[in-house]
Amino acid sequence: MTKPAADPAPGTRAALPAAPPAPARRITGAVWAALGIVYVVWGSTYLGIRVVVETLPPFLSGGARFVTAGLLLAGIVAWRQGPAALKVTRRQLGSALLVGLLLILGGNGLVVLAETSVPSGLAALLVAVVPAWVVVLRAVAGERPGPGAFGGVLLGLAGLGVLTLPGLTGEVRIGGVLLVVVAALSWSVGSFTSSRLPMPANPFAASAYEMVAGGLAGVAVGLLRGEHHGLDLAEVSTRSWTALAYLVVFGSLIAFTAYAWLLQAAPLSLVATYAYVNPVVAVALGALILNEALTWPVVLGGAIVVAGVCLIVSTERRR
Repeated sequence: MTKPAADPAPGTRAALPAAPPAPARRITGAVWAALGIVYVVWGSTYLGIRVVVETLPPFLSGGARFVTAGLLLAGIVAWRQGPAALKVTRRQLGSALLVGLLLILGGNGLVVLAETSVPSGLAALLVAVVPAWVVVLRAVAGERPGPGAFGGVLLGLAGLGVLTLPGLTGEVRIGGVLLVVVAALSWSVGSFTSSRLPMPANPFAASAYEMVAGGLAGVAVGLLRGEHHGLDLAEVSTRSWTALAYLVVFGSLIAFTAYAWLLQAAPLSLVATYAYVNPVVAVALGALILNEALTWPVVLGGAIVVAGVCLIVSTERRR
């Protein structure tokens, strides 16, 4: 999970009466291709994480993933746009570091840790509640998301309750389920605050700083947890190395670039549909490749969560 869970449909400013209407963005084949990348690749990252933690420690592997991806992205930005594109003020750097800790360490790091005991599909569905948490945060901040959005929140929380049943019945570890819930909250806070802090003007530079900061923090946590003790890299499976490389290149670089481009080239309401497509992709891949069981709490709770997210996205689309 990189930065896809930022508030998919923030409130818009009232337009001036004299302002001409913005031209409609054309939905081209390139848009659909980029959207397909975001749908499939981000949906598949949960599967990739589950394979990585089979033989690699969670925080060390997750931290290494984002440090590597962040440095690569910074290098690409400097190469394509010049070193000046990476220049930021102290306030902007501080904001990027804070958001990186919330998104990468708190959001992604806890999901990686949880997937040592929680199926990838269930983790994805628990994370899918993020748009509902963001609506709650917006309401606390004084915004008025609207009754449809609050209806989506209630549906999302109801689905979350159903999804926790496997942990309550002992089918999976309840601790892992709670870790994903906390991760989703951390990701929601990071997404919410990122639009209200003085972030770097270049979104790619901002993401690079966030990934490096969160990744370094993840490595530090891994070392504090003693994940390096007894770690023999020669015993790490080829599929875990392959999955880690996939997460770095496709999950953290290609998919993010496609998402950032979509924000400029496609209607926001269309881009936001990733929020309810990703968990469906994750559940399907987990069942097909890892033979994860599709129990009734996962199917029913997942359907309720996706319905809630659909309601939130469709409501915000009309605002």
